Amino acid sequence: MKQTFSFELNGRPLTVSCEPQRRLIDLLRNDFGLTGAKIGCGEGECGACTVLVNDKPLLACIMAAGMVRGQKVLTIEGLRQRPGFSILAQAFNDVGAVQCGFCTPGMIMSAYALLSRHRTPTPAQIQHAISGNLCRCTGYNMIVEAVILAQKYREEDW
Repeated sequence: MKQTFSFELNGRPLTVSCEPQRRLIDLLRNDFGLTGAKIGCGEGECGACTVLVNDKPLLACIMAAGMVRGQKVLTIEGLRQRPGFSILAQAFNDVGAVQCGFCTPGMIMSAYALLSRHRTPTPAQIQHAISGNLCRCTGYNMIVEAVILAQKYREEDW
């Protein structure tokens, strides 16, 4: 049975009516056209669907839409409006940390969440932060290098 609930999506308050157990990824992609979060495994294993809920990286493919009631949801499209996105995108580009790009939105979201909490995380902290994101093309060393480089590029908190 559909329920009506409100949440914030990319800085905008919204009210939706849907089945509360509907997957958040389907609500984002099908109802709002936010296709940056990808549907990879659909089981919470690959991280391609990572979004931030109250600044914490979570997997939209295994999260029920009703769980975001009263929460703040940030997708890669919303992150593009923040300075942190261009810094991370530049760093990923500069070290060649993007190949096919399927995992990149999830990696960027996880890296952004980490750098929002820790100004200068260690390589081990970076590896832990991206450990829920699978990459079959680039390799994790370049992604860790990109996050380290993003630390150097940023001038202030984002």
